[in-house]
Amino acid sequence: MDFKEEALIKKAQKGDNDSFELLIIAFQDKAYAIAFSVMGNTHDAYDMVQESFIKVYKNLHKFNFNSSFNTWLYRIIKNTCIDQLRKNNRKKTLSYDATYLNKDNELSFQIEDEKNNMDVIFERKESVELIKSSMEKLSIDHRTVIVLSDVKGYDYQEISELLQVSLGTVKSRISRGRSRLAEIIREEGTI
Repeated sequence: MDFKEEALIKKAQKGDNDSFELLIIAFQDKAYAIAFSVMGNTHDAYDMVQESFIKVYKNLHKFNFNSSFNTWLYRIIKNTCIDQLRKNNRKKTLSYDATYLNKDNELSFQIEDEKNNMDVIFERKESVELIKSSMEKLSIDHRTVIVLSDVKGYDYQEISELLQVSLGTVKSRISRGRSRLAEIIREEGTI
């Protein structure tokens, strides 16, 4: 932990909201990456980051510098995510406005919501891991444009300006990168 980080934490512990905000800004990307790795989707990851930062704010006075702030934050985020997954798994949602034929060819008006089913969550997590490992095998140019476009949501023009390359180069790299990513995923296993 560097001196600046330690100073921010100490000021935030004394109630300095500006220092706490600077801490949040410094760690928000790491926090999101941790939450996404557990939750497996953007929406839930953002929710868990928000909830985790609320817990950090309420419990910052308990941080005693025995471990790194990064480690302490990691534990809070991971535990928050795991608690949410457990909570989601306990409550199943039923849809009463849908109909289908069940295995006995009878109409049923309840379809179980599978978004919180642990098997579905595990499969989704495996898919995310496959995509992550496949992304690591791309060239840096292809990986960069795919992350900027498909993960961060930048449009082609913004990517062109960020990377200081032509619009045509961006389009070409995205197209080739996606093709190569699909090849790698097929080689590694199916989603």
